[in-house]
Amino acid sequence: MSTARKDLLVIGAGPYAYSAAAYARDRGLDTTMVGRPMSFWRDQMPQDMYLRSGPDWHLDATGEHTFAAFFEDRGLDPADHDPIPIGLFLDHTDWFAERTGLAVDERMVEDLTKPDGVFVASMADGTTIEATSVLAAPGVGYFAQLPPWHDRVPEDRRAHTVDLVSFDDLAGARVAVIGGRQSAYEWAALLCDHGAERVDVVHRHPVPAFDKVSWRFVDAYVDQTLAQRGWWRALTADQRAGIAREFWEVGRLTLEHWLVPRLRPEVVHRHPETEVVDVAGDGPVTLTLSDGEVLDVDHVVFASGYRPDVARVPYLAGVRDRIDATDGFPDLSEGFETSLPGLYTVGFLATRDFGPFYGFTKGCPSAARIVVDEMLR
Repeated sequence: MSTARKDLLVIGAGPYAYSAAAYARDRGLDTTMVGRPMSFWRDQMPQDMYLRSGPDWHLDATGEHTFAAFFEDRGLDPADHDPIPIGLFLDHTDWFAERTGLAVDERMVEDLTKPDGVFVASMADGTTIEATSVLAAPGVGYFAQLPPWHDRVPEDRRAHTVDLVSFDDLAGARVAVIGGRQSAYEWAALLCDHGAERVDVVHRHPVPAFDKVSWRFVDAYVDQTLAQRGWWRALTADQRAGIAREFWEVGRLTLEHWLVPRLRPEVVHRHPETEVVDVAGDGPVTLTLSDGEVLDVDHVVFASGYRPDVARVPYLAGVRDRIDATDGFPDLSEGFETSLPGLYTVGFLATRDFGPFYGFTKGCPSAARIVVDEMLR
């Protein structure tokens, strides 16, 4: 049996979905959000990790129920929570949902179609939801990237960081971490915290810097995106490359200073400017590096990032042939609309057309304003 038709169906229940759904309701759209609330953050991030952002990054497109407002409401001093534990951010998202009256329908979408000008979402429980517009907000978990040789490591001895969130089973283990950006070194720190015997961090670039950085430079770019419709795509290729370099230098070449005391030198061994050239072994795994060093490890962790590919979002299979894409990114309008009228997407899949900051929670409020205003145009 089909439910009544909605103005907007938001598929996903992460930060971008929360922002957009709350703002859409605020603007008068009859909105349903489906998914497991903040499931990626709860289930695919370690409970004892920390955020790189501060209280100034929030979800509310109206600027009222912000992260800073949460701190004030709870009587918390930001200085006592620097860096911010992930659990505190999740408490804030629960608070945001309560304050905005945002409810999440925890049914899951299995398939999305648009047979007669109206979207029909087929749910896992056999029901359907009809909607005039759909906002897809898939998390990065769909887009984990792995090196070509990953399947030469036995399945029970390998994991991408997106899947490794508990470390107790690796106490006393020898672990190779493949990658050298924030997640690689943070997972190395977590492995130290949980008693790993040895951690080898292998990456093709030099050892990154560890320092206190400011993300304030992003504010001006988000303001420009709001002030000028299509601002990012109006930039020259050189201008976009320059901003991307700035973002890379702060967010990728420099890692958080608070990791350093946790990277125990007797445990963590770094292998900069090297890569794995051979893999052997069904029990303990032998990795041969490009500099000739051989590592015998019990487990391999791939901190190899994410690669966008709209075709990997399973619930979009029914409309995939109507979504134009380039290099895995859906081709989006200046209002986050795909080539299928009425279907929008935000977050990681929008970073090519809106800038790298839209892969982070910093972009949530502005993306919500732009996409909802586009629906109401």
